[in-house]
Amino acid sequence: MSNSHPNASRQTIRRTPGRRRESPYRTIFRTPGAKAFSAAAAVARLPISMMGLGIVLALNHIYDNWTTAGVMSAVYVLSAAVVTPFYARLFDRFGQRRVGRVALVLQVVAMLSFALGALLRIPIPALFVLAVLMGITQFAFGALVRTRWAWALRGERDDTLLNAAYAFESAVDETVFVLGPILAAFLATSVHPVSQLVMPALCALGGGMVFFSLKSTQPPVIATVADVASDGSGSVVGGDGNVREGAGTRRIRARGHVRSALVYPGIALLVVVFVAFNMSFSAFDVSVTAITKSMGIEKIVGLQLALFAVGSLVGALVFGSLKLKGSHWSHMVVLLAALSVWYVGFRMSADSLVVLGILEVFAGLFVAPTFATGNLIVKDIVPDESLTEGLSWLATGNSVGVSLGSSVAGIVLDAYGTHAGMWIPFAATACSVPLAALAWLLARRRRR
Repeated sequence: MSNSHPNASRQTIRRTPGRRRESPYRTIFRTPGAKAFSAAAAVARLPISMMGLGIVLALNHIYDNWTTAGVMSAVYVLSAAVVTPFYARLFDRFGQRRVGRVALVLQVVAMLSFALGALLRIPIPALFVLAVLMGITQFAFGALVRTRWAWALRGERDDTLLNAAYAFESAVDETVFVLGPILAAFLATSVHPVSQLVMPALCALGGGMVFFSLKSTQPPVIATVADVASDGSGSVVGGDGNVREGAGTRRIRARGHVRSALVYPGIALLVVVFVAFNMSFSAFDVSVTAITKSMGIEKIVGLQLALFAVGSLVGALVFGSLKLKGSHWSHMVVLLAALSVWYVGFRMSADSLVVLGILEVFAGLFVAPTFATGNLIVKDIVPDESLTEGLSWLATGNSVGVSLGSSVAGIVLDAYGTHAGMWIPFAATACSVPLAALAWLLARRRRR
């Protein structure tokens, strides 16, 4: 939305008292520009659901070794995790469009270079180097789009619409994870073992270029007075604290230093929770891939994995339409505990993919609401000038968890067989429950 019309979206989404309650999803998408930036970000996020599995499929096909495939995938994801907060601070400091266009080009070049290296079957050490380079060019599109939602829905009286927006984006994530594994498995088994590494690069390029071209919905940079006075852009700081830039005006805050999002109460431990929570997904992906391969039906692995995401998609849509009582922290603890219980059934049903698929759908109901709740916790605690960084730290926790999960699963599968990896999702998520409870306690004490 344009800075010169700050009340436009608020007038559009305001509800009239006494009328029947409208779906929050219909309400949020009346916000100008929301459909465009959400759709573009959805396309740009497809790589997150394809690259990890794509690397495993490509490397296992080329070298016939689960440990090499799992570790290669983990190296890529972990490399991305290390730099995600750095990119986020740049986005907060200089703006999404200014940083994003350069970072996107580097990202696509690195992804295509890795795909070419795998195609040419270059030596493993060289491929590891390309995996690292590919990882360090990644940034979190999910954090960028959620920051745009927070800006677009500013001025609302409560979290109802933002909860719906974040739940919807979690639903988009799950839709991506429904389509991504299916597409990756199809391309790897029916087109070429490396083709599933090329498609994510094309999606990132197309969706990313559109996303960064949408200037009207870009959140403004919250700068310091000193920053504005020395930025050389010719902007004028008025006595009212506003920066005059042509016809538009934006509010800034007089802050001498922007603190890292990790220093705010509960955020660091919440990242650790997300590490443990996300170990379960990559461990499950690798384990199911191994099981289907041992059965001689590897081509259905994408469909099998997609069932988990289908349940999560449904859970996201339901969660976003509800207004729950209690704190976001209490919701987090309950969701993680419920998911841990469902994971027990995964190991028990590993010999029957039909039963496992049914359990995946029901377990998935708790996944997207957990992600949405974590983002809402960050929005509650971290100020606007560090919001992208705060949301990106959760993405870093996700990435670290995914890398650890795939590495541990690969080692366990090689050492103990195809079914042993199915215990990892339960163990990882069960560990996250007391961590979430401790983070909740620390946040409450700090606030008091």
